[in-house]
Amino acid sequence: MRAVVQRVLSSSVTVNGATVGEIGKGYMLLLGVCEGDTVKEAELLASKVAKLRVFEDENEKMNLSALDVDGEVLCISQFTLCADVKKGNRPSFTSSAAPDIANSLYEYFCECLKKEGIKKVEKGIFGADMKVSLVNDGPVTIILDTDIWSKK
Repeated sequence: MRAVVQRVLSSSVTVNGATVGEIGKGYMLLLGVCEGDTVKEAELLASKVAKLRVFEDENEKMNLSALDVDGEVLCISQFTLCADVKKGNRPSFTSSAAPDIANSLYEYFCECLKKEGIKKVEKGIFGADMKVSLVNDGPVTIILDTDIWSKK
């Protein structure tokens, strides 16, 4: 499972001109569910995201988590994060999870964020053509991949 986490002042997602998700201060998160991912990866990644300390404390040090600042999360499903570009210039998406599995794990991941203590978790619409807007804060962008915690 892969995530691109951007610290934002605000973010929103629209589908067919209608806003379907919107947050204030927190994270705009792109989530890629890859073949072989399970609930274990969703739980691990949700815990890491909730506890990731990239918000500034009173000394202007990145020392606070989304939990500490009542941060919100806008989570967007994005199968292209699992792209393979080893051969040629056209990405292959065969390493992305099948849509039914990916959607199930995407929904579960969002529920895990809530269980971790994130009070507001907004979403896009799985598989839709979405337009995402954000006001990046910093900018601060962190890429997380659950593979790094499972490698020996």
